[in-house]
Amino acid sequence: MSIRDNIAILSSSLILLSGCVGIELETDYVIDPALRTRIIDQTSDRFPDIDPLFLDEEIKLWLDENVGFERRSEEYLVSALQDLLYGENHLNIQYSDQKTHTAIEVFHAREGNCLSVMNLYIAMARHVGLDASFQTVEVKPSWDRRGNLLVVSQHINATGRLSSRRYYVVDFTPEIVLQQMTEEVVSDEVARALYFNNLGVEALVAGDAKQALAYIKNALFIDPGNSFAWNNLGATYKRLGDITFAEFSYHYAFQTDNTNATAVNNLVKLYRAQGDDALARRYERVIDGFNRDNPYFQYAQGRKAYDGGNYESARTYFRRAIRLKDYEPEFHLSLAMAYAQLGEVQRARDARDAAEMALASSDEIYRPSDRRLRIFDRDSILRGSTPGISIQLRGDTTVEPARL
Repeated sequence: MSIRDNIAILSSSLILLSGCVGIELETDYVIDPALRTRIIDQTSDRFPDIDPLFLDEEIKLWLDENVGFERRSEEYLVSALQDLLYGENHLNIQYSDQKTHTAIEVFHAREGNCLSVMNLYIAMARHVGLDASFQTVEVKPSWDRRGNLLVVSQHINATGRLSSRRYYVVDFTPEIVLQQMTEEVVSDEVARALYFNNLGVEALVAGDAKQALAYIKNALFIDPGNSFAWNNLGATYKRLGDITFAEFSYHYAFQTDNTNATAVNNLVKLYRAQGDDALARRYERVIDGFNRDNPYFQYAQGRKAYDGGNYESARTYFRRAIRLKDYEPEFHLSLAMAYAQLGEVQRARDARDAAEMALASSDEIYRPSDRRLRIFDRDSILRGSTPGISIQLRGDTTVEPARL
């Protein structure tokens, strides 16, 4: 499968992030401020010449000519931008997960991932006078193997106010399913940090760990609270053989966000590779408990059982997922499929009805490729979320996880 979004995380095994369940982990590890200072040792942005939102005069002129100079309504401008970016007679931008681009690069390449295209969209929207901001949204986690790295992604889109009660959301992505109520508007600085985090993961995938280190450290200089970038920094240091800095980075990632199961799982792999099996097992038990309470882990186990033809086991896992999080339509739909395979016709119908009720309960459940532009006539319902792409190590200690 491809990386479906724009922010990456490096990882070692299937740890599915719920974004809301904290991990209870007692550790004897002491965070040394001196180590942090040695790691984030810069006093300024090391890439000041890179502006992901910059538009040159050529693009501005093209945009002015196609939108028009006369006063236009905000809704007209939002629709016009959609056509200019995705219409077959204009840029016709296509999805590609190969590289994270700046706005100018996307304009000329006519392709990009979600973060790349949102760079161009937001820059254009602001140029024509629209309110526009980045917004992170959690997705149902999926993993992509790139070389000896596993990458899981999260999603980013754009949003802005049209009036005191009306706002829009625009998306660009292959078909994905978003987690309920996980939207968070983030600043340009946070989005800039995500950009360098992505570049770091891409460099690590390409085998250039030193360049990855420079990019990810720059991301953390801009946004020191990015737990996913700290995790990726740990994966990079491990690749470089610096176990002390790798251990610190994983622990700091968890201290920054106690829902970051990827960082804890990477510590399991780190300690096992160092021969400390007792500590590795201690952390592993914590992860096992986290997964038991994680609806997306239970759902993933159910899908695995279903695909293997074990429909009774799939039914059990799907039921557990629903008990943990009842308002995910896909959990109910999958349970309906399991019931159908087991010949439980009425229960399959009931599960489908439950899925329809969950869909009807919120406008926030949607597949972005179905509706790239949505306009809402009510107050914002944005909720907290944890943005990032992260890498996690697989079961063998040679595979390192990363987050884009």
